Amino acid sequence: MVQTLETNITRTHLLIQEKVGFWYPAINKPAGVVHWLKHSKEAKNVDWVLILDADMIIRGPILPWELGAEKGRPVAAYYGYLKGCDNILAKLHTKHPDLCDKVGGLLAFHISDLRRFAPLWLSKTEEVREDKEHWATNITGDIYGKGWISEMYGYSFGAAEIGLRHKINDNLMLYPGYVPREGIEPVLLHYGLPFSVGNWSFNKLAHHDDGIVYECNQLFPEPPYPKEVLQLELDANRRRGLFISIECINTINEGLLLQHGANGCPKPAWSKYLSFLKSKSFAELTKPKYVTPATLKMMDEEIIEAPVDRDDRKAHPKIHTVFSTECTTYFDWQTVGLMHSFRLSGQPGNITRLLSCNDEDLRKYKGNDLAPTHYVPSMSRHPLTGDWYPAINKPAAVLHWLNHVNVDAEYIVILDADMIMRGPITPWEFKASRGHPVSTPYDYLIGCDNELAKLHTSHPEACDKVGGVIIMHIDDLRKFAMLWLHKTEEVRADRAHYARNITGDIYESGWISEMYGYSFGAAELKLKHTINSEILIYPGYVPALNVKYRVFHYGLRFSVGNWSFDKADWREVDMVNRCWSQFPDPPDSSTLDQANQENLRRDMLSIECAKTLNQALELHHKKKCPSADSILISKGDENTEERGTSKEIGNTDASIDSITNHVATNNSGELASVQKEELSSVQKEELASVQKDEIPKSLRFWVVFLWAFSGFGFLVVIFLVYSGHSKRRTRMKHPSRRRRSFQSGFMESNGRDRHGRDVDL
Repeated sequence: MVQTLETNITRTHLLIQEKVGFWYPAINKPAGVVHWLKHSKEAKNVDWVLILDADMIIRGPILPWELGAEKGRPVAAYYGYLKGCDNILAKLHTKHPDLCDKVGGLLAFHISDLRRFAPLWLSKTEEVREDKEHWATNITGDIYGKGWISEMYGYSFGAAEIGLRHKINDNLMLYPGYVPREGIEPVLLHYGLPFSVGNWSFNKLAHHDDGIVYECNQLFPEPPYPKEVLQLELDANRRRGLFISIECINTINEGLLLQHGANGCPKPAWSKYLSFLKSKSFAELTKPKYVTPATLKMMDEEIIEAPVDRDDRKAHPKIHTVFSTECTTYFDWQTVGLMHSFRLSGQPGNITRLLSCNDEDLRKYKGNDLAPTHYVPSMSRHPLTGDWYPAINKPAAVLHWLNHVNVDAEYIVILDADMIMRGPITPWEFKASRGHPVSTPYDYLIGCDNELAKLHTSHPEACDKVGGVIIMHIDDLRKFAMLWLHKTEEVRADRAHYARNITGDIYESGWISEMYGYSFGAAELKLKHTINSEILIYPGYVPALNVKYRVFHYGLRFSVGNWSFDKADWREVDMVNRCWSQFPDPPDSSTLDQANQENLRRDMLSIECAKTLNQALELHHKKKCPSADSILISKGDENTEERGTSKEIGNTDASIDSITNHVATNNSGELASVQKEELSSVQKEELASVQKDEIPKSLRFWVVFLWAFSGFGFLVVIFLVYSGHSKRRTRMKHPSRRRRSFQSGFMESNGRDRHGRDVDL
């Protein structure tokens, strides 16, 4: 353990409880620092102080002067979600709101600055904590709206009060589970949020009441080994992020082992994991990390590139795609479908699943490896109102992601989980720009034209009826995300205007409040959308001629003849973890009526959507359910199935191309030829992995035959041995009584001995 100074701040706790009526342990941090400065002998003999949180792992030396800290200029990590520095909160709680820095986490102070600042840190924390009128999410950035981050604001406002300006560094500290910037080596890991590697995950809140330090040889669940991590991610930088995550938990477990030894615990039994923690490989992975010039670069020293005009000959801006889900099997099969189509679509950039989940459900969740994931506290049950409204997780998750991830993309594409991609969605093709996002029409949002917009936005004339697919510049999204969440809460609370003639909601339940939250929030900033009707189509709708739709949105029931599909019918069915689960196959295209071309194009797209979902599930099961008794498909059959959708579209209308990487042909002979494309590398890898799992039927036959033959041979040998023994006994002549007694005793003792050994075995 470490050297400890006992701090008596019971009176502070009582004062806070009397004033606010809530228990607030976070105030212990500034109160502890104040007490240490006043009572510790060490505080009188140091020049620099480094303040950390308990849930951190130090990877290497952190020297304040090496980080660039100066007297009057402390160094701190960036906490971008402290929105209160830019609004009324700062104006209320500091005389110098313009000096408010959004910082926290790692704090490197000169002792003289800390002595001036610490009392204000404590008093400002109390002040913000008491200000319940301004706990709202749109003011503080706290998605729970409970004033929990009052201590962080107490720090920023206290520093502003005495004119302390920070050197802000966004490279020194990293949350496990996040992808480090290329070329950056963080020296501090902050495991305050849940993180996962494959199917393994860790959440510190799940161990809030554990006595793991004092329970001999108890460790946290072991993470994947380095060799396993190598197979989880192809991208080198993302793989480095996974290695940092396992380094974090392995370091904690190593510390627990050392502490158990110091506590006098018996030596733990050998295990593969304990052997790894003592190995040279682990020592090499966890050797001290040292700051690099890139790591030490402060935010205000970042090089800002001059804007350039882009055309097809120059590099396109970076794109990142995100979609929001919850930790249920209902969203899992949708995730499998979207991820499969993303890989085939040719979409540039990376994709992230924003997974909203409470702690209890996350502990039981099995789908951590279905997609690159950012974990978000669930707001399905609103923390303040108690309102059950899972749709609010979408804006809340986007806001959380922006506040906790170093997003290096210039444009963000936002999708829903119940979508299938058919081709790339890019800002340069659809003409998105800063201040002008692109989206798809949601004409049923009639509230943009009536009193609903007048009630909930100061610019009702700027309200656009849009949703579904969103392409937005990162700068616009950062300004907009908080308003999206706030306006969603506002419209959801306005029950007096749930009526269908006001909202267009046929259920009159306020379910589309999130959609109005988006439109009203964008109107508030006067974001003018480019509305494009050629990006998205609902299966079951008649497609326009010669349009290459990029996304299926299967949010509504659709049918082909007597066959139909409704995602809501599969809400309680585990399609992902139950091996070989499939949706009912749609009709074969050859059975469709060729007379009506509009209906034919409509039905062909519906069939494509359903088949893509089943293809995604099939490939998922082939990777997760490698059983000899499973239904196996040859490579040729797989290629045929993967091509099927595009073939059928070719039969209908050659101008409606499948953007996915398949081979399109015209079976009817009406077209002479169509363009042929190769399968994507991702698809080839999936097919190759399936082939590895196949076991020839002849091999299974010989395995069974040899097993049966061995068993039969064993019985024959036992029979012959027993028969020979019986014959020898009958040939013995007149054995003496004593000899019989001796032999009998020997056999009995030998039998007991064999019996005893059998029990031990």
